[in-house]
Amino acid sequence: MFKKILIANRGEIALRIIRTCREMGIKTVAVYSTADKDSLHVKFADEAVCIGRPQSADSYLNIPHLMAAAEITAADAIHPGYGFLAENARFAQICGEHGIKFIGPTPEMINAMGDKITAKETMIKAGVPVVPGGEGLLSSVEEAKGLAKDIGYPVILKATAGGGGKGMRVVWEESEMERAYTTAKAEAGASFKNDGVYMEKFVEEPRHIEIQIAGDRYGKVCHMSERDCSIQRRHQKLVEESPSPFMTNDLREKMGEAAVKAASAINYESVGTIEFLVDKHKNFYFMEMNTRIQVEHCVTEEVTNFDLIKEQIKIASGESISGRNYYPEMHAIECRINAEDPYNDFRPSPGKITVLHQPGGHGVRIDSHTYAGYIIPPYYDSMIGKIIAIARTREEAINTMSRALSEYVVEGVKTTIPFHQQLMRNEDFRKGNFTTKFLESFTML
Repeated sequence: MFKKILIANRGEIALRIIRTCREMGIKTVAVYSTADKDSLHVKFADEAVCIGRPQSADSYLNIPHLMAAAEITAADAIHPGYGFLAENARFAQICGEHGIKFIGPTPEMINAMGDKITAKETMIKAGVPVVPGGEGLLSSVEEAKGLAKDIGYPVILKATAGGGGKGMRVVWEESEMERAYTTAKAEAGASFKNDGVYMEKFVEEPRHIEIQIAGDRYGKVCHMSERDCSIQRRHQKLVEESPSPFMTNDLREKMGEAAVKAASAINYESVGTIEFLVDKHKNFYFMEMNTRIQVEHCVTEEVTNFDLIKEQIKIASGESISGRNYYPEMHAIECRINAEDPYNDFRPSPGKITVLHQPGGHGVRIDSHTYAGYIIPPYYDSMIGKIIAIARTREEAINTMSRALSEYVVEGVKTTIPFHQQLMRNEDFRKGNFTTKFLESFTML
């Protein structure tokens, strides 16, 4: 087992990893930008190293600075968390070249699933259902128009190196194609330095349901059931839950089996997530694989009573997994609390938290790095915490979440708490009647 882990991340996920390391008797090194010097992950780690200025490129994305911090603190492993360099194959490779274990999959595995075209081809070979679409990158508007005729409108253009909705455009008819194609390529190039785009059939009334998986170096792969991530705004998740209210036992078995096939196809080693689109007829299609821990991993932890960060560290150290699948024993819902104004088109609201009271009580978990007096910097993702409500039934979990949200007091900045309070009262949400398009017709009152 590792003696000291450097956490190449910030905020709540860095603090989350520190907690598990402490339980395992592993020393931790926090890294921080000058904007994060007062963050809780810096205060709770055994050691802390400043790695640069506030901009991510100068700090959390600066590989030489991260490697120097690992070297001067004698860390024998690096945990990337999520975001930043978590799915950067070159970073994983550099860690290996310096004799430091990257807590995640190998560079080859990251590359195999990081490029969406390659991933789709791998899934087809593995017998995993994929959304109908082209076989490669589009080379021209004319090619895009011809392929769309073959597939049938509506279609969606996606950046091959994409994520977070960047480089993605839905095209409903041929007259829209030229503008959508040009815009998608430009946005992809600006966001990922790779303007490659491909086309798929646009799945109408979709659910976004993902399967948590884990695999070890000995060829064992298992799944830990599903999370429903359909409540999202501009392809950014706001609420996640497990089990999905849309799921049946038969569909769960089929999707779990497909997820295990997907991970086994690349001999996957670490924890990860297979993301699917599911249509209203319960047909499911592979969308992408995230080769890292996810923001919403807490939901799965609570319904399966399983520490995914601990499992990730154990797998990286060479331990074997049990190989058995895990199924929900409770119901959990997670609300992402962002420093954004839901009454003003979710505009970011950085600044100083003057008053903070976080909820507690039975069935409530809070993952957050904030405190009264903490200054939310404007340079990073706006998420300041997550509330997870756990109960025996979905109705009870929603009621617990409603109660917890009513106790959550944040002053000094705007947050998404009012949005979540209204969502928990929404009849369609309470009945489980929603798709990824649900928030397009949701109005703040």
